[in-house]
Amino acid sequence: MELLKERILKDGVVKPGNVLKVDSFLNHQMDIDLINEIGREFRRRFPSDKITKILTIESSGIGIACLAAQYFHVPVVFAKKAQSINIDGEIYHTKVESFTHKKVYDVIVSKKFISPEDHVLIIDDFLANGCALMGLISLIRDAGASIEGAGIVIEKGFQQGGTLIRDAGIHLESLAVIDSMTDDSLTFR
Repeated sequence: MELLKERILKDGVVKPGNVLKVDSFLNHQMDIDLINEIGREFRRRFPSDKITKILTIESSGIGIACLAAQYFHVPVVFAKKAQSINIDGEIYHTKVESFTHKKVYDVIVSKKFISPEDHVLIIDDFLANGCALMGLISLIRDAGASIEGAGIVIEKGFQQGGTLIRDAGIHLESLAVIDSMTDDSLTFR
C-alpha cells in the first residue's frame, strides 16, 4: 500500500532496538483518512463474506480494527490485557509478550463474544516476533472458532513473526513489510 509506505517514510521515526515510531499517525495520534484507507484495503485483501468478527488486542489495534469493520459490517472484539470487574462470566485466556513494551500480559476475551460459529479476522498495527498474533490465534482456537486470516498494518519482515504465522498456515496480509531498519533509513519489501 503505497500511501502507507510514503507516510511511514515521511513521519515514521526509527528508534534503537528496531522500534519504529508511527505515533503521529497510527497508534497515538490517528490519521483517520489514512486508517480508513487501510480498512478499505483490508476488505479488498479479505473478500470473504464468511467473516463474522474482527479481533484485535488493546490498545493500538482498536481504532484500526474499528475502521476496518465498517467495510466488513461485523463487530470488533478486543482482547484485554487485564482482568476487570466489567468482565463477567467465563473467559478465554492466554499470555502475550510485547516486543515494544518488553512485558508479558495476561490477555483475555469474554467467552460470550467469540463462539465456535464465528469466522474471525485478526487486525493489528504491528507484527514483529508474532507473540501477540499467536496469542490471538490461541484465543480463537480455544473458542473453537475459525481463523479467516490476519491483517497487519506494518510487518517487520526481518523478524520471525511473519514466517511463524505463514508457516502455521494462516492467511497473513501485511500492508507494509519492512525488510530492514537502521537509525537513518528503512527499506520495504
